[in-house]
Amino acid sequence: YVIFLDLLQIAGAPAMMKLLWLHLLVCIYAPLALCTKENPRLERHQVMHHKRVKRGWIWKEMSTPEGQTRFPYRIGTLRSDRPNGKYVLQGEYANTIFKVDEVSGDIHGWETLDREKKATYNLTALLVDKSTMKTLEPPEVFVIRVLDINDNAPVFKQESYNASVPEMSKHGTLVTVVTAEDADDPTMSGNAIVQYTIIQGQDKFSIDKDSGQIYTAVSNLDREEQATYEIIVQARDSPGQIGGLSNKFTFDVPEDRRVGDVIGKLSVIDIDEPQNRNTKYSFLKQMFEAWFQIKPNPQTNEGLLTLKKPLNFEGDHKVFKMTVDATDYSIDVGAARPDKRKSLTEVVVNVLDVDEPPEFTKPFYLFQVKENNKDILAGTVTARDPDVAQRSVKYFLKPERDDIIITKSGSILIKKPFDREASEWHNITVTAEEIDSPTKKSSSVMVYIQVLDLNDNAPELTYPFTPTVCENVVHEQVILNISAIDKDAPFPGMKFTFSSVGHENNFTVKDNHDNTASIKVKNGVFNRNEAKFYYLPIIIADNGIPSQTSTNTLTITVCKCNEKGEFTYCEEAGKLAAVSVSTIIIVLVAILLILLAVILAVLFVRRMQSKSPLILGKNPAEIHEQLVTYDEEGGGEMDTNSYDVSVLNSVRRNVAMPRYEIDTGPALYAHVQKPTRTGDMFSMVEAKKDEADNDGEGLPYDTLHIFGYEGSESIVESLSSLESGSSDSEIDYDVLNEWGPRFKMLADLYGLEHLEEFPY
Repeated sequence: YVIFLDLLQIAGAPAMMKLLWLHLLVCIYAPLALCTKENPRLERHQVMHHKRVKRGWIWKEMSTPEGQTRFPYRIGTLRSDRPNGKYVLQGEYANTIFKVDEVSGDIHGWETLDREKKATYNLTALLVDKSTMKTLEPPEVFVIRVLDINDNAPVFKQESYNASVPEMSKHGTLVTVVTAEDADDPTMSGNAIVQYTIIQGQDKFSIDKDSGQIYTAVSNLDREEQATYEIIVQARDSPGQIGGLSNKFTFDVPEDRRVGDVIGKLSVIDIDEPQNRNTKYSFLKQMFEAWFQIKPNPQTNEGLLTLKKPLNFEGDHKVFKMTVDATDYSIDVGAARPDKRKSLTEVVVNVLDVDEPPEFTKPFYLFQVKENNKDILAGTVTARDPDVAQRSVKYFLKPERDDIIITKSGSILIKKPFDREASEWHNITVTAEEIDSPTKKSSSVMVYIQVLDLNDNAPELTYPFTPTVCENVVHEQVILNISAIDKDAPFPGMKFTFSSVGHENNFTVKDNHDNTASIKVKNGVFNRNEAKFYYLPIIIADNGIPSQTSTNTLTITVCKCNEKGEFTYCEEAGKLAAVSVSTIIIVLVAILLILLAVILAVLFVRRMQSKSPLILGKNPAEIHEQLVTYDEEGGGEMDTNSYDVSVLNSVRRNVAMPRYEIDTGPALYAHVQKPTRTGDMFSMVEAKKDEADNDGEGLPYDTLHIFGYEGSESIVESLSSLESGSSDSEIDYDVLNEWGPRFKMLADLYGLEHLEEFPY
């Protein structure tokens, strides 16, 4: 049918005749029932045959035209009668160029195919269980065939042909043969059939449109009249059809080419010597000069087609057809005809679609939010896919932040409150990325968030003022002018008011109503002996909404001055100026926390000491030794925790105490022979003193490293035997009776009035 239809087309048959011949062919080669539909037996046979179809793959042969640029494009459908199946595609460029919908079985293409590069693709179809992923049908191999479109113009085998013919040759003399080839499929509607036409020189020569043979068209070619002829031959494919391509200049340009890029080269043939080739290129019509310009290349004499304006496949111009004039203005018009100076050619620029990144509706975004607010909407950014596919986009921040987030719809939310005084601007980068795109194209835009001010800061003194005043100052004298500042943003009509707090300490605050205030002396004459510093609290308020106030304290120093009122001496005041109430509260809280920590530490130490084991169950000798080596001030009679006083009482009262086993290990000091009389405390002390005085080899019983000194704060000074020397000491122990009941026990031991009770 294809060949026959092509013959009809070449013969110039009308369209109606083509249809009649087609119908005739179908009726001849198909069963008669298909034409008449009057054979019910055949129809019944077909129905029965349909019922016996084996379960398995069902689809038609798949094919798709080349050169498609709108993605994705549908190619065909895999179909099986198995339920609960999932379609899987394997083979050449599976899941890259070709993708299958696992539910419907539709196969789509995601890239432009070129038949001249690859005409068929071998793929394998699988049907697997959705749950177990086991194969439900045997794998089936099928082919996707790329159908040809007329996208290649004929190309001559040579760039130029040189030929000769004798002068005065007969009409129809063969001069030469030109040949052009077309890369398209020769079986597809004449896409590769080439016909030739002479577009320059047809007055002297003719060409066979099918073979490309060039003949003389006249018989009076005179060499002396003209020695050379330039013939331009056009080769065009798809003869007799609209849209046939010729060997004109055709350029396929992706839409993402940059301005200034060379998108094509125009070549001309100039038989002059290189130094005489000076071709200039221009558009015959000026309508396309906004997009393109042609710059000549002096070395090659080519015209470089350059892009002046961005191309857009989705715009109004997908194809540009231009007529270009190539003229050599250096040709001597006296030596050649004027029409030999120029040549015209057609230039076609086809804009190709490419997968472009999303485009934001604005080059940047500016949003405003009020400070101290959270969970509020700052604004919304919008981006769209400029391609025909119109894919959805998703948004995200680079880098991510915890105080700002962006939703799927492009809404920017403030999650944490902003402080304008800390940062007035927050600049973020929002990225939009295509969803379900194999290239994952993305683009970014800057978003500027301005934080608007709220009146949330109280005014305060401009800086810590240090006013001074003479002792002999007169009343109503101004000693200082103060001013205030506010961290909040200034606004028209912004004012500060100044006032004092209660008692003014002989000083007055006068508001000047110009955002300043004067500090004046009330009565005058100060006395440095009574007070050298005065503290004046001042309240400063603004007129914002809501109004904010603060209390600032001025430290005024009273100085000595001479008769001229010049300061001669001033003390350095503590740095208390301009201390706000909040600062004072913070300091007080810190002090309370420190005191609480100290109290807790003391209680803990006391508790640990109370839990220490008492010295109980020891014999009198150990008790005495313990008392001598005890290195702390005792608590008197009432202190019964550190040691057992009852032991001493038992000694004085001649009360027998239970004896305890003493460690038999070697003692640090010489063993002291205790008196046999129980309770003879005085004799025991004397015995220890004598032993310490007379033993020249051993260490004294109360040596310095055991008992150094009583303590610098004790009024009884040291009780060490090193200083007492012997029993002949002149120390008057009667004074112990005057120290109160806490020293009664000690007074009883060493008091002179009781010596007669203790015989030596």
